[in-house]
Amino acid sequence: MPTFIDSARGFARSGGDAGASAIAAPAATGRLYVGSEVGTLRRVVLHRPDPDAPVSPLYVFGRKQDLAFELDVGGSADQRHHVRWWRAKPRDAADRALWVGDATFDRDAGISHLTGQITHHIAPDIDAERDRLMADLAAAGQLAWQYEWPGVGATQDGRNAGGDRYYTDGLMAVGVLKPDARP
Repeated sequence: MPTFIDSARGFARSGGDAGASAIAAPAATGRLYVGSEVGTLRRVVLHRPDPDAPVSPLYVFGRKQDLAFELDVGGSADQRHHVRWWRAKPRDAADRALWVGDATFDRDAGISHLTGQITHHIAPDIDAERDRLMADLAAAGQLAWQYEWPGVGATQDGRNAGGDRYYTDGLMAVGVLKPDARP
């Protein structure tokens, strides 16, 4: 089974060409328009992958993500894993870049509860994607160490901006990459 690390490596090998691997490049982030909605719907109905699918922007630090990766599940655009990254302004004590990430799983496509547009709906267990990402990084030998940090606190019946339900233990996973870690 492919992992997020495989996607990052594929992106790096392709020179950033999103069509060369199962990811969405940063350039594809947020390019949502009627044509992209129709294309997504067509691929979902026909159970076909969508390697050029745009990734909806999420905002942290007042800006959309700096980098986004997508990993399709099976042969359909219906389900996919997403990882989004924002580079934080401060650096750590060892002068390393700090990144804040988000991982979600699109469980299916449908109509937005709020806008009426075609969209993907996330799986409610958002901790499962966080744990998958950390497991992928650990299995690839990329982590020097990892730990959990208190976050927003447990949420049993939350809703995201699209109206999808979610739940979480509220912890943040922190992973420190090895100095020689490379995608």
